[in-house]
Amino acid sequence: MAQTELMVNSREALGKGSARSLRREGLVPAVVYGKNVEPCALSVDPKALKKSISTEAGLNTLITLKGDGPFDGQVVILKDMQVDAVVGTLMHADFQVIDLAAKVSVMVPVHPVGKSAGEKEGGNLSVIRHEVEIVCLPSAIPASIDIDVTEMQIGDVVHVEDLQLGDGVEAPHDANFTILTVVGRMAEEVEGEELEEGVEGAEAVEAAPEADAE
Repeated sequence: MAQTELMVNSREALGKGSARSLRREGLVPAVVYGKNVEPCALSVDPKALKKSISTEAGLNTLITLKGDGPFDGQVVILKDMQVDAVVGTLMHADFQVIDLAAKVSVMVPVHPVGKSAGEKEGGNLSVIRHEVEIVCLPSAIPASIDIDVTEMQIGDVVHVEDLQLGDGVEAPHDANFTILTVVGRMAEEVEGEELEEGVEGAEAVEAAPEADAE
């Protein structure tokens, strides 16, 4: 499991005004919380944060916080981050302290591997779930859930119960939902062809009386 370190600073001033001041300084307001941990307000350099999660594990990277405060040495994951929808800048970050000896629930991306036999025949690979919730020890969190699709034919489906997960990794679910499937040509393409054939047929019918008249 990927592990990195991140320097953060505690902050006493709270509220929207304080947050705006931090952003003008090029910093981002954040908070760290967790079981048996007193919540603490932080500030963080967005570039340093981005670098800390630039691993194969992405948002599930185990981050050790460094700085002057009770959070120093705590292992966390980036539980949530707010991004400005217009300019894409980071607005706020939430860090959750984790117990390395206790299981955690995280979302892991789905990664199809290879090209399916159905695609080679003109079908399309449709990924229904791009992420799947898993439960495991922090040290066992996979970077992705890899699914070999090379043998899949048109109509084949991979459900959550079909996933091959590592030892100690579970995917909790109430229903055996679909992860991905290989489908034939898209319905709109078929409808378009049928419509085109219908127009051509109508034109042929309209032309027939003129031919008889000659």
